Amino acid sequence: MHDKPTTWWWLMAAWAVALTATLGALFIGEVMGMTPCVLCWYQRIAMFPLAIILGIAVFAEDRRGAVYAMPFALAGAALAAWQSALIAGWVPQWWVPCGTGPSCSRQALVILGGIQIPWLSLAAFLAIAVSLTVHLQRTRP
Repeated sequence: MHDKPTTWWWLMAAWAVALTATLGALFIGEVMGMTPCVLCWYQRIAMFPLAIILGIAVFAEDRRGAVYAMPFALAGAALAAWQSALIAGWVPQWWVPCGTGPSCSRQALVILGGIQIPWLSLAAFLAIAVSLTVHLQRTRP
């Protein structure tokens, strides 16, 4: 059996990623004034509750928080993967859910020499899902 501090760190890592992604999204939207596209809004809808659910789970040391968070992480990863494929040109333009407003396929913000925000979102959701999977496997009842 695994010791409690080791398994707790997996949950803590998932929460840290979710909190960082949430604060980053709020910074981009509120401080930098960039309006998110439709797919970005959907990813925020998946990410923001993760910061709260996982924060409560970490401080309560409750395994159920990881169970409740997993659907949000997987749904967010699917949305981020779709937008990343859209940006890469792998998805036909007529599949784009964006109407008026910012484009889902042309991102204006890149960091670290060309990394697109949806790619970071995908990495965050996948990191959270992997951390939650490891945590849930190691804390099996």
